[in-house]
Amino acid sequence: MRIGSLGIKIGMTQIFDIEKNIAIPITLIKVGPSIVTHIKTKEKDGYDAIQLGFGFILNNESSTYTKTNKPEKGHLQRSNVNSCSYLCEYRVQNSEEYSIGQIIDVGMFETGQFVDVIGKSIGKGFCGTVKRYNFGRGPMSHGSKNHRAPGSIGAGSTPGRVYPGKRMAGRKGGTQTTIKNLQIIKIHSEESVVAVHGAIPGKSGNLVNLVPSYKNYK
Repeated sequence: MRIGSLGIKIGMTQIFDIEKNIAIPITLIKVGPSIVTHIKTKEKDGYDAIQLGFGFILNNESSTYTKTNKPEKGHLQRSNVNSCSYLCEYRVQNSEEYSIGQIIDVGMFETGQFVDVIGKSIGKGFCGTVKRYNFGRGPMSHGSKNHRAPGSIGAGSTPGRVYPGKRMAGRKGGTQTTIKNLQIIKIHSEESVVAVHGAIPGKSGNLVNLVPSYKNYK
């Protein structure tokens, strides 16, 4: 049961550790702020959880954002939100500790903490077996007709079909990916930016989900 926050990947850079004389690759993530839009309780829903909204616009703010439909607007009215870009649910130990309309910002994280980052990996499009699964290629000499071909895909009359899950050409990337145990190197509270050690899924501008890692509790 780990409450996290949604954010946007800004990009990668590096910082230098003068004492160890090394360069540390980091990824900058703009985290939150998020607003509590819904609370689930064990008595009513069977479990305790809160729903956070990211990219929200309050009712007292003017906006031309038209993506939110009428059912979503009715759902967000209780939290004084006019529209919201993304919603995400997190399990909690006790939902009574939170209230509708409460703001969750970057202050929930701390330097040195380990987090898991969930995001959508970069799509590579339709790829062959060499790029998709690191297959070896055939001879490149003159006369060979098997440079990057996948080769045989199965037996003949027995079984007379291709087994499910056969590694063949197809779409690569563009799937949900989780990178675990990334340490927070620095936090810029004024800009709501978190710097984590290493790379995270997706390209710059992608939506990511940061949740505390189980490594913090070992």
